[in-house]
Amino acid sequence: MTMGRDALELTLMLSAPPLLAALIIGLLVSIFQAATQINEQTLSFIPKLAGMFIVLLVAGPWMVGMMVEYIQTLFSNIPWMVG
Repeated sequence: MTMGRDALELTLMLSAPPLLAALIIGLLVSIFQAATQINEQTLSFIPKLAGMFIVLLVAGPWMVGMMVEYIQTLFSNIPWMVG
């Protein structure tokens, strides 16, 4: 049960940075669209994509480190989970 909870916590921690970047960029683009009255739906796609790419470049090593640490813990606990 603990490993499942840890997996959900890790999923939330790893998904938060790209999702927050997309949220903030989407909000800024929508404010810009409202101020300039440009109602183009595809305008927000490229900035969101670029922002998420930058966040993944910056936070990528941290994210991979967290995943590797969790997988090592998971593999080391297999004997106790089976027996």
